[in-house]
Amino acid sequence: MSRRSRRRRAGSTRSGGWLGRVAVGVLVLGVVCAAVGYWALKSYLHSDEFRRLLSAKVSETVGMEGEFSAFRWDGMVVDTGSFEATGKGLIVSMYADRLRTEVNLSGVRRGVWDLDGATVNHVEFNLDARRPSAENAAAARLVAPVAAPAKPARSGWLPQEVEVKNLDLRNVVIKALFDSGELRTDGMRVHLEHTGSHNSYRGEIDGGRVRTPFLLLPQVDLNRVRFRYRDGELFVTDASARVFRDGVVDGSGEWNLETGQYAFEGNARGIKCDEFLNDDWAKRLTGTAATSLVLERRGTGPVAKGTLTIADGVLTALPVLDVLAAYADTRRFRVLNLSEAKTDWRWQEGQVSFSNLVIASEGLVRLEGTLEIRGRQLGGHFRLGLAPGTLSSIPGAETVVFRPGERGLLWSPLHLTGTLDDPEEDLTGRLRAAAEDRMFELIPETGERVLKFTRSLIEETQPVQKGAEILDQAADTILREGTGILNGILGGGSPPPPPDRTPAPDPDPAPDPDPQAPPAR
Repeated sequence: MSRRSRRRRAGSTRSGGWLGRVAVGVLVLGVVCAAVGYWALKSYLHSDEFRRLLSAKVSETVGMEGEFSAFRWDGMVVDTGSFEATGKGLIVSMYADRLRTEVNLSGVRRGVWDLDGATVNHVEFNLDARRPSAENAAAARLVAPVAAPAKPARSGWLPQEVEVKNLDLRNVVIKALFDSGELRTDGMRVHLEHTGSHNSYRGEIDGGRVRTPFLLLPQVDLNRVRFRYRDGELFVTDASARVFRDGVVDGSGEWNLETGQYAFEGNARGIKCDEFLNDDWAKRLTGTAATSLVLERRGTGPVAKGTLTIADGVLTALPVLDVLAAYADTRRFRVLNLSEAKTDWRWQEGQVSFSNLVIASEGLVRLEGTLEIRGRQLGGHFRLGLAPGTLSSIPGAETVVFRPGERGLLWSPLHLTGTLDDPEEDLTGRLRAAAEDRMFELIPETGERVLKFTRSLIEETQPVQKGAEILDQAADTILREGTGILNGILGGGSPPPPPDRTPAPDPDPAPDPDPQAPPAR
């Protein structure tokens, strides 16, 4: 080998050694930088600044001002005793205890803190969905706005955003005050998964119980609820639940947590009448109820509405049925098999209205109309149809008051007023007036009213008078029992007692004839 070749080889060896030393140096420097970076990240995570950052992010998400208690670390796993927050909006307070999560540093390169496998043992929300009074609303406008939670100072290259990949809430309790009372949930288990976009999650509720202030639906046992959450808005895509023993409810809806506006709609079916009526009325009305359901709040107080139907309905053991059966001399009124029973209903601010109401027993009786209940006040406009012959004992009833109409029935308007405790109707008065007009006539020559019938038929007016008395009794019983049903649904009242059928003593009995008196001429 020549001298030049030896020199070239020696130079190459020296160059390779230098490059190797540089590579080793860079590697060592990278390890040192990684170690320093890891130490810096870990030091920041263990600092109070990171706890304040998480407190600010959670407060921003729920629209409140809150703070975590002290953090306890085990490697990259952190747990804390509680998170407490208060606010001035729909959610007035929140409390969560025993929170645990793991920080994944892989998100640092994307500028976020990744929290994976987060769990919360118990979380409780207190909401106030009541409509503020005019005085409170005016006072609220005078109060200075609450300052947003202070954000921690930016620490250079450290991430300032937080993403929760998975979150399990093992027991969620919600207490919500509405104008009509308190709604409360408990025992709900909630699972959330981050969907990729900022502050957007999909979730599922498994189990739980909801107690409502609505007497028609006091309790709901949840099966499963699927939902999506994005930037303060909750969208319920699918929900199913059980009500009473065999009833099923399903539906969907949305809720804006910032404005407090919501809208849910669904259906309830398979509910036995004896489940939502009190014990006394459960023995008198049987059947299976179903209703559509819309519950919403858009700018005003909550509104609930729907269409209620009762299938296979039977009315029995009602004193009014016995009265009508005796009066019409038929057994068909003793038990009414309802061929149709339905109504549209609406509830708002304690006012209940029923429209397109139909209660019918085919070929026997049919009631159609509307009814409004404001507090205890009643207002109803109906059409009553009866089978021909039902009121034949009252002169003029089936020719003056009732008129032939559709379905082969005789029809008359019926107005309902008064209160739930003291209802009044106008049909009985019109029937009595018609009977009197048919029983008497006016003689133009003398201006006197005389019986239309001959003296031999005067005795037949007694059944008419008794029929009118029975009609009074029947009307009173119908009204009291009908409002008893409403009391049973709206306020849990019992049905009225059956009317006293003991004949009243004659207030002015005629004296016994004197056997010694001469016969009348």
